[in-house]
Amino acid sequence: MADPSSYRPRPGEIPDSAGVYRFRDEHRRVIYVGKAKSLRQRLANYFQDLSNLHPRTRTMVTTAASVEWTVVSTEVEALQLEYSWIKEYDPRFNVKYRDDKSYPYLAVTMNEEFPRVQVMRGHKKKGVRYFGPYGHAWAIRDTVDLLLRVFPVRTCSAGVFKNAARTGRPCLLGYIGKCSAPCVGRVSPEEHQELAEEFCDFMAGRTGTYLRRLEKQMMTAAEEMEYERAARLRDDIEALKKAMEKNAVVLADATDADLIAVAEDELEAAVQIFHVRGGRVRGQRGWVTDKVEDITTGALVEHALQQLYGEESGDAVPKEVLVPALPEPVEPVQEWLTGRRGSNVSLRIPQRGDKKALMETVQRNAQQALALHKTKRASDLTTRSRALEEIAEALDLDSAPLRIECYDISHLQGDDVVASMVVFEDGLQRKSEYRRFQIKGFAGQDDVRSMHEVISRRFRRYLAEKEKTGEWADGEDAAAGGESVVTGGESVLTGTDEITNSLKDDDGRPRKFAYPPQLVVVDGGQPQVAAARRALDELGIDDIAVCGLAKRLEEVWVPGEDDPVVLPRTSEGLYLLQRVRDEAHRFAITYQRTKRAKRFRAGPLDEVPGLGETRRQALIKHFGSVKKLRSATIEQIQEVPGIGRKTAETIAAALAQAAPAAPAVNTATGEIIEDEEPDTTGGSSGEPVTAGLPDERRGQER
Repeated sequence: MADPSSYRPRPGEIPDSAGVYRFRDEHRRVIYVGKAKSLRQRLANYFQDLSNLHPRTRTMVTTAASVEWTVVSTEVEALQLEYSWIKEYDPRFNVKYRDDKSYPYLAVTMNEEFPRVQVMRGHKKKGVRYFGPYGHAWAIRDTVDLLLRVFPVRTCSAGVFKNAARTGRPCLLGYIGKCSAPCVGRVSPEEHQELAEEFCDFMAGRTGTYLRRLEKQMMTAAEEMEYERAARLRDDIEALKKAMEKNAVVLADATDADLIAVAEDELEAAVQIFHVRGGRVRGQRGWVTDKVEDITTGALVEHALQQLYGEESGDAVPKEVLVPALPEPVEPVQEWLTGRRGSNVSLRIPQRGDKKALMETVQRNAQQALALHKTKRASDLTTRSRALEEIAEALDLDSAPLRIECYDISHLQGDDVVASMVVFEDGLQRKSEYRRFQIKGFAGQDDVRSMHEVISRRFRRYLAEKEKTGEWADGEDAAAGGESVVTGGESVLTGTDEITNSLKDDDGRPRKFAYPPQLVVVDGGQPQVAAARRALDELGIDDIAVCGLAKRLEEVWVPGEDDPVVLPRTSEGLYLLQRVRDEAHRFAITYQRTKRAKRFRAGPLDEVPGLGETRRQALIKHFGSVKKLRSATIEQIQEVPGIGRKTAETIAAALAQAAPAAPAVNTATGEIIEDEEPDTTGGSSGEPVTAGLPDERRGQER
């Protein structure tokens, strides 16, 4: 635990201007990012009596080892830089809204020749129009099913589309009138594009004009005694009205707005957002976050706006954003939103009328979300803090282990031996830092030896990264002062950026093993714990605690002790250790099964060095089978696109050394089937992992 006074900047060093600051821990990892109108006044708040600080803020400043800052010219630039750094560094003490899922959107791929309507999650793609988000994927499919009657846009995948084009027969939706079947040329690309645009216009809320046009066409058809056409148009109108009823009208027509509500207590806050487009609620979403410091509702709203619109632009940012409290100051945030949209955005608190009534509904949803979240034990901040404190007390640690790494070994009767490393920070999973290992030092089954190898490899890499940066000694002086140089309205950090870059790979991502844990947990008992401790001792590492969790009685083993530490069954610390151990086991066995399945599917071409998947498939497509490829000459192999003479010679030599597959036998008749060798370069049918294994062998998989 660091003393904040040890890295407090000297008086007069901090500029009295707008900027963004970063706190780093002793390993130079960014743990908090903030912005301020006055850096001098803002940073002074962190270096006061620790008893006056918010508990999480106190933990942050005692975890940090240095502070640095960057001066900017305007508060809008500070807002943009803060968002960029939070996305880049993912600081663990910043306000981070956690989704319990990825919300589904209704997407129309307008960037394709034949646009497709589908459900999409995750990052948004250029050239695709999105509607939502929706609470459930089935809600999207119900809406699309109704609209396809009127707008028969393509919904099939690329593979189904190509197969239909090849055979000249559309899929079932084409036969029942819910697809215009562009795959077989029933409509031209231009006609299908126009159909997709009409679909998007209707989803965007421009429904009145289209319904009136259909009603007029229906009346005209009836007057001309085209009753079948009139009946079909009538059914189309009913289908559209039914689809519109799924989204209740809550505001005046053509109103585009997002309503944001916040429910909070001393430790956490829940945010709920209603997306209103064309006067109708088109989607709903929500987040929950830990409150890192004594933060206002306006500041929570500001972070929510960054999360919502940080990567959006154009119409994805609505004309109006209604909030329960305004950020302070509000002008930079409003200017930032206007820049994202490209036109004026109104950010305000609703005072009366329908908008205030709807805001009350959003507020009730936020309160319910916070109450529900409180019942989830694993995400409760108080519970996590108590669990870490119990672990520290049981293992006699100096402080709570904020970073825990757990290792597990997995194999099937000594084959495909692998290991996993999972990371928990502040009691929560850090999946981006999970790692997998293949045991290379020996063959066979020996969990203790495997554990020693994995721990040695992981911390040898840590020491290598540490040595590469020279224990960061060159940058400590610069970091302690957080010195910035301002030139012509721009700011440039001196020294510290080089240190930051040293912790990253060439592609800008953090290095894999740059940060050590406070606690290493191994899946196993006394032998595995002793192996892990011995590996650390051999590397000269004595400041990392080690323990093991044995499955049978859930006993906690520590090095050098003959008796285990027995935590109460109701202990939050034991519950956290079990979660960490179970996650390591899941991650290890998933990798082991994947590796084994890949080995089962491997063919002779997989052993050819430098031959990738694309050229393997090209060879099989050209010759039809491995047997024909084996009998081909080097000149014939060179006829395959992308295969030169040297590669052809390598392929021929590898196939000549590999033994041909045994002939297949018909088990019913005993007849030897003299067919070509099967294509073993692709996937395999059936269940390759444990299907067909006797129960006793499957039980030996760990």
